Amino acid sequence: MSDEILMRIEDLSVQYKTRMGWTSAVDGVSLDIRRGEVLGLVGESGCGKSTLGKALLRMILPPGRITSGRIWFQGRDLMTLSEAEMSRIRGRNISMIFQDPMTSLNPIQRVVDHLVETIRTHEPNTSVQEARERAAQLFDRLGISSKRLEDYPHQLSGGMRQRVMIAIALSLNADLLIADEATTSLDVVVEAQFMDLLHELRREFNLTILLITHNIGLVAELAERVAVMYAGRITELGSARAIFKDTLHPYTQGLLRAVPNIRLQEDELYKMEGSPPDLINPPPGCRFHPRCPRAMPVCSTLQPGFQMVRPDHWAACWLYEEIPAELQQEVAAP
Repeated sequence: MSDEILMRIEDLSVQYKTRMGWTSAVDGVSLDIRRGEVLGLVGESGCGKSTLGKALLRMILPPGRITSGRIWFQGRDLMTLSEAEMSRIRGRNISMIFQDPMTSLNPIQRVVDHLVETIRTHEPNTSVQEARERAAQLFDRLGISSKRLEDYPHQLSGGMRQRVMIAIALSLNADLLIADEATTSLDVVVEAQFMDLLHELRREFNLTILLITHNIGLVAELAERVAVMYAGRITELGSARAIFKDTLHPYTQGLLRAVPNIRLQEDELYKMEGSPPDLINPPPGCRFHPRCPRAMPVCSTLQPGFQMVRPDHWAACWLYEEIPAELQQEVAAP
């Protein structure tokens, strides 16, 4: 991993229209993705992880919309590009492995046709035969018989369909790979093969990966840095070692305590109290304060800033920020 910034996200916000009103799925996210790194993005269901991944490709469809922000990639602001220009970037420069392969694969198109179409759309000088050979090589690397290239999606198991999606995403050696819950449909053996493949591809192509997942173990295994997301906002960001060994934010601490561990002495697994907030009417101040065991009065009044607490370790929490003078008298004594 280098210190070169491949993608810079500045104050990105995404909203969706519902029957009850507009909901902020992503709210003012700023984040850097460094070339050659694996950046893990973790958080509970509904926190905005997948929406953020799709927004980086400008794949937010109505009734959703990107309301603000900039997405800098290789010196260009993707928010200023036309749809035709973005279409050339998707797949070629930024590729995505989607969570549900059945909604991404054409049920009346053979598997090989998905790969050939992807390759030849971005590399029109590549012949059909060359594209088929590349597809077969990818299948071999993913542990699938090349004979299955002629199958339709419904003829494959869930895990094999997910590996087809992985093959499509890897077919053009994109600069940035966004993996959205890419191992959800895989058994533990195939998941281990996928992790080995990612390690190999990173060494060979200096691949940059945004790993969106609920699997904390997968993040611990693969990621150099980790971003923790809650209710549409980034609450903590730092190296994987810092996040797992020197956690700052109470929400991250709760997530890690809830991970099954055979070394735990307690009879029951820890469970955070409460549920994520309604993003149509989110709570004021810090959005985690209704569930936070260390909440102070200021937490329900003002949103904390996102600041560096330790070298290259950031958090949005009043525990690490000076409380405004007019509110200090309201803070309960520890």
